[in-house]
Amino acid sequence: MVATGALAPKRRLPSLPRVPDSFRIRALHIAALDIPLHVPFGISGGAQPAANNVLVTLELDDGTLGYGEAAPLPPYNGETQADALATLRAARGWLEGHGAAEWRVLAAEFRTRGGAACGSAQCAFEMALLDALTRRDGVPLWKFFGGKGTELETDMTVTTGSAIEAAEAARDIRRRGIRVIKVKIGGQGGPAHDLARIAAIHDVAPDSPLVLDGNAGVSHATANELIRGLKARRIVPALLEQWCAKDDLAGMRTLGTESGWLVAADESVTRAADARRVASARAAGVINIKLMKAGIAEALDIASVAHDAGIRLMIGGNVESILAMTASACFAAGQGGFDFADLDTPLFLAENPFEGGYLLEGGKISVAHIAAGHGVRPKG
Repeated sequence: MVATGALAPKRRLPSLPRVPDSFRIRALHIAALDIPLHVPFGISGGAQPAANNVLVTLELDDGTLGYGEAAPLPPYNGETQADALATLRAARGWLEGHGAAEWRVLAAEFRTRGGAACGSAQCAFEMALLDALTRRDGVPLWKFFGGKGTELETDMTVTTGSAIEAAEAARDIRRRGIRVIKVKIGGQGGPAHDLARIAAIHDVAPDSPLVLDGNAGVSHATANELIRGLKARRIVPALLEQWCAKDDLAGMRTLGTESGWLVAADESVTRAADARRVASARAAGVINIKLMKAGIAEALDIASVAHDAGIRLMIGGNVESILAMTASACFAAGQGGFDFADLDTPLFLAENPFEGGYLLEGGKISVAHIAAGHGVRPKG
């Protein structure tokens, strides 16, 4: 059976026991997963009109199926659906027939064979493999990751747009019972435009904690103007997420020092080595972990670095369906210690091709009902 106890003080990473060689990967099925959005999902780097993702179905030789999702987001890091499809299809030749139990060994091999260049494909493979193995053993994924908890509180995002649109989006978020509001900033229109949007949101939801996400698109001059404008309006954000360019760690540290507000690194941290650089530079008080950046094994290593450095954690994602979002919820809730969650993108999708997944009441996510794996399957 899969070990299910809480993580040891040294942050020993989850592992699966050795199983007979008969447990092998029989097949890897790969298909485009295109899901329309209610409205385009806009960030500072551009907008995505649909979730152009990839569904991976991994079959063990006992017939157990596991499901994974790649969610590339071109405006975020340049990865495309075509990249993910090509990387995963290339892996079939060496993966099919391979022993399945040593998931971290397989993850490392996948990385050297193309996953390093396409983090979303790496994530989809690891997600499908872990789902299959934990389904086979009847262990929920949240318990596999440590079993420390089963609940999170997610925010919901106001994407780029006008002040009027921002206010209406904030009203809708509060009508849903979601407390924390994330605001995408740094798009067209400059700081005056963003200040008007933030002020409009604050007017309709004055008690909502605000996470202001620049997606590495806010210049130093714009940041200074935004800080002055927010302080003049007596708006105190809960978090400034990745305003600076991803390699500008000195600027990130200055942003926190000069504003007096909590700063998060997102694009700056893809791998554990990046997290160590952020910690060494004392650049951020929070790291946003996204499984889509480089896969689950790497995300576990990032979490370990952050815990050792006393950096707080956020769980986030790209434009993902309930499948990948549930895997991320299991990851964060099971490990514990995640103070921020941004797992809202299923609410932006116009269709849901899956059954199962996390339960959402207001902003509260629960995975307690999941009995094995991540609990999500394609409909039909």
